[in-house]
Amino acid sequence: MTNKSIVFIGFMGVGKTTIGRMVAEKLGREFIDIDEEIEKEYAMKVSDIFEKIGEMAFRDKEKSVITSLCEQKGKVLSLGGGAFLQEDIRKVCLSSSFVILLDLSFDKWKERLNLIIDSRPVLKGKSLSEMEELFYKRQEVYAKHHLKVNTDDQDPEEITDLIIHAVNEKV
Repeated sequence: MTNKSIVFIGFMGVGKTTIGRMVAEKLGREFIDIDEEIEKEYAMKVSDIFEKIGEMAFRDKEKSVITSLCEQKGKVLSLGGGAFLQEDIRKVCLSSSFVILLDLSFDKWKERLNLIIDSRPVLKGKSLSEMEELFYKRQEVYAKHHLKVNTDDQDPEEITDLIIHAVNEKV
């Protein structure tokens, strides 16, 4: 593939970091999880940033980090579930990088809920029906991408191989 960076988008908990790391390793590229980068900068977890500094400050930092990294070549980036809601982020990612949507059905996502609920401040205090509403509302934003990969009932290794094949086809 060209030296464009690869950007993974999708709802929280769909596997962007897991798959992103595997794709980066197989392609010999640097992997960067945007939330982890921001956590390093603030020396606190995303949930603490939301609580102590506010979501607005987090979103501003998220935009500057993503914009800066998208301008670089040959990276593999995993965006937080809400990052693509910002139009500026969508534009820079879609114009400068290869954007891959990891898509998971809501039923399969619910099976992962107990693994992610504590680390996702956006889900804090929400009922399951509110989470479902958020899930489907965000699908509209995720509709803009270069490649969509359904991850229901697929092994991470299979997903990684499918993505590598698709990326190589785009050369």
